[in-house]
Amino acid sequence: MKKRHPLKHPHQSEMDVIEHVSELKHHEELIAEIKQTADKLAEDKATRGDLKILSRALKELRYAFKVFSPYRMNRKVTVFGSARTKRENPCYTTAETFGRRMAEEGWMVVTGAGGGIMEAAHRGSGREMAMGLNILLPFEQEANPVIAGDPKLVSLKYFFTRKLMFVKEVHAIVSCPGGFGTLDEAFESLTLVQTGKRDLMPMVMLDEPGGTYWSHFLNYIRNELLDNGLISPGDLSLFKVTDNVEEAIEEVLGFYSVYNSMRFIRDRLVLRLHVEPTELLLERLNDEFADIVVSGKIEKVAVHRLESDDAHLAELPRLSLNFDRKAVGRLRQMIDVINCELEGYCGV
Repeated sequence: MKKRHPLKHPHQSEMDVIEHVSELKHHEELIAEIKQTADKLAEDKATRGDLKILSRALKELRYAFKVFSPYRMNRKVTVFGSARTKRENPCYTTAETFGRRMAEEGWMVVTGAGGGIMEAAHRGSGREMAMGLNILLPFEQEANPVIAGDPKLVSLKYFFTRKLMFVKEVHAIVSCPGGFGTLDEAFESLTLVQTGKRDLMPMVMLDEPGGTYWSHFLNYIRNELLDNGLISPGDLSLFKVTDNVEEAIEEVLGFYSVYNSMRFIRDRLVLRLHVEPTELLLERLNDEFADIVVSGKIEKVAVHRLESDDAHLAELPRLSLNFDRKAVGRLRQMIDVINCELEGYCGV
């Protein structure tokens, strides 16, 4: 088993305290903006229906953030899939095995908290490593018995607040076969990453052994989207299709073998890494990925003062570039090269 790099935890120092005070002041300003927006709703004479939506959405998100906040330093994977999948279905076994293996690697497993694939992934991870985002529907669904009654379960009325949490709070997404909801969640997640509305993360389409659900999906993507110029070739690098649990595990863990996270600082993208790139690798990246650099070069940089709210990552090596934000697929390919060259995770 290759070495895993866990999320680093922050260290308290005098500088941390000063930065914390500054951050609290900024928080107060944002809360004041929220209150000002509420006052403007009265000025606008917003309808009762509009006010109910805004009020409920704000309440849901506040509570969801509160539940997830203690676990922000834990790696988490969202598992999508059908609530209708029966226990005797091979897809159920696949999801259960995946959940168990991710928990063994120290990852928490987030699902929609229902039955089928969602219950399977939670049975695999166990209650301690499970988190749930249940949707309140008139005909389904009750929380599955693994997560029911757990303080790490959030019940939501709106799909849009639920979908935000599925993507915002996790470090990877794995989609098993499912219906309209699963396809909606999978495509929206891809869209958010492709457009840069969500930082890069591994996304896996996981089928049962020998299954064709996601291979047919991949054929559709290639034949109808790629061949007609509706997506770029690099966009195919944003997700992986497999019917093998261990390949899915390696895709998720391998992505973070050297890469830790990314952040935009003004007009430059900063990649935080666990291993410092060699000069030879830096030369290769500048040659092979010149097309994603708007100006200048890919270069090593020190931690920037604007990263003070990520103080726990201050010691990590960094690469910086003036990134062409339309080239997210190519950026994923560059991260794959970095992981392969520095840690030996070269994909399967």
